[in-house]
Amino acid sequence: MSEAGTTLSRVLASTGAVLAAAAVALAAYASHAAGPEAGARLGLAAAFAFGHGLALAALAPRANGRLATLALCGLLLGVLLFAGSLAGAHFMGLPTRLAPIGGSLMILGWLAHAVAAWRR
Repeated sequence: MSEAGTTLSRVLASTGAVLAAAAVALAAYASHAAGPEAGARLGLAAAFAFGHGLALAALAPRANGRLATLALCGLLLGVLLFAGSLAGAHFMGLPTRLAPIGGSLMILGWLAHAVAAWRR
């Protein structure tokens, strides 16, 4: 892997770990401070952020090739758009119109990761 690829792998892995930590904090807020409807929405955002953060932290150091790295970048962008849209709606009153784009990117990222793993 090139030096740029190694750096991107480190960025993806560390971003995944930070995302998982933020998800734990968001889940705590959703459980203890948000109302029932907001708690459900924020809990969903936290679940997706935690799962994808964990995946990024675990998979990024093992990503070989452009497709695998692109797949992980898609996962990161997708979860940021999806979970960020749900959290942004609660905390800043923003619309959730980016959530479906984020969800689609997560699906495509996982499918690209499957192809990359198959090619290995």
